[in-house]
Amino acid sequence: MPEMHFRVRWPDQSTTLCYSPSSSIRDNLRLAHPYPVAEFVETSRAALEYASERVAQKYGYGCGHALGQIREIEAQAKPFLGGDGHVVVESFE
Repeated sequence: MPEMHFRVRWPDQSTTLCYSPSSSIRDNLRLAHPYPVAEFVETSRAALEYASERVAQKYGYGCGHALGQIREIEAQAKPFLGGDGHVVVESFE
């Protein structure tokens, strides 16, 4: 279950390097797809919760870093919610 990072571009063109404890994030987020902000938050939350559950199945406890990443994504998305901007996943690293 290799951990990985994914780089996202926000509506203001800033970028963030995000963390996932599992490569399963690739199954849930598409590269270069323009996600409405609320959809990106929901999709990434579900994907990171799933990744944390996979860690729990293997090691007996979930991934706190994944849960922290969810909070960071929600905080970064807040200024853009309600607008017509999009979030794009630029890369998996």
